[in-house]
Amino acid sequence: MTTTRLPRQECAITVLGGPTAVIDIGGLRIVSDPTFDEAGPHGYLTKTAGPAVPEDALGAIDLVLVSHDGHPDNLDERGRVFARTAPLVITGPLSTARLGPPAVGLAGWNGYQVLRGDGAGHLTVQAVPAVHGPEDGDRDADGNVNCEVTGFVLSGPGLPTVYISGDNASIRTVAEISRRVPDIDVAVLHAGAARVPAKFGGRPLTFDSRRAAAAAAVLDPDLVIPAHYDGWAHFSEGLADLELAFDEAGLTALLRTAPHGTWTPLHR
Repeated sequence: MTTTRLPRQECAITVLGGPTAVIDIGGLRIVSDPTFDEAGPHGYLTKTAGPAVPEDALGAIDLVLVSHDGHPDNLDERGRVFARTAPLVITGPLSTARLGPPAVGLAGWNGYQVLRGDGAGHLTVQAVPAVHGPEDGDRDADGNVNCEVTGFVLSGPGLPTVYISGDNASIRTVAEISRRVPDIDVAVLHAGAARVPAKFGGRPLTFDSRRAAAAAAVLDPDLVIPAHYDGWAHFSEGLADLELAFDEAGLTALLRTAPHGTWTPLHR
């Protein structure tokens, strides 16, 4: 069977299911948190749906962003193979040590310059913090709740500034990001209220729908693209919950919920 290639866009995003998104920006094709396995068990987690577009339909990839490598709902088996075949992976320092080349580790607030494919200079990838669980959750020796998670901000001359939250449940962290990066145009928010009974008493490990709406209110972007709300059994809230929360907050105009595998333009 011949797989139809996902056509390149000038400046657009498509979510493929789970946390996985393809972002075409600045002449680059970027994939965030690749998860390409079919449905089935992954240890204590269960994947309920495969991707809307398989990895072999994406063509040449310029950059993979991995928020964290320790949980299969953000980097499953085929996603891990996919990342290792990319020319460049940007992630956190601890994930980099485990993934190896071609991964580059960025500590919080540090940036990395990627040569753009459109001839207009560089795209800056900035690492920003995320808290993968409740603010009062026990922290490990590195100061992380649950594990190291990295969010990202993409920016460059003439481009919209795009924030990718990674698995974050902290509005306080969003407020700090908004203070340091005040002009975010597009927010890709990992939602779904992920819950694992053995962790933090089953409290959400990612934004629930109301906190996703609160994050949007704090960031004040032009567009919000939700991800990480379906495809895995431990996501306790779905698209309908997000739409209701944004409606109740008066923020429906910001929310873009195109079917997986279809493009949403990233207009400034």
